[in-house]
Amino acid sequence: MITGIAHVNLLVPPGTLDQAEAFYAGTLGMTRVAVPVLQKDTLAWFDITPNGQQVHIAFGTNENQKSSRHPCFKLESPEALFKLQSRIWEHFDGVEAKGKPLEADKPGERNSGAQGVEYPKRFFARDYAGNRLEFSL
Repeated sequence: MITGIAHVNLLVPPGTLDQAEAFYAGTLGMTRVAVPVLQKDTLAWFDITPNGQQVHIAFGTNENQKSSRHPCFKLESPEALFKLQSRIWEHFDGVEAKGKPLEADKPGERNSGAQGVEYPKRFFARDYAGNRLEFSL
């Protein structure tokens, strides 16, 4: 029986692990953890939670930068969701910065996902490599 997700794997352009660090650790607040020694310069792993759920960053090409495929990250409260959305928006809307997101839903405005009462409070962003990310309650 499946008990959860261990990790999701996202692709970024070769040579951009520093940007992954800036966005996933700096903006999203995830903790970077060690990768297998032989893959040290080709992967980056980030803990989402202390119990081992992770985002794995690997080199590759996102063929369709407007793809709707995405992981969804669950936040603990409406306040935490708004705070993270504001932090992502500031990174997106600010001056050129390492790991700057390509897209971000602006706090207080309609999110860019499908609309309907079935959906929880949520917002979307695209990291610097075009990976679509959802954040919800």
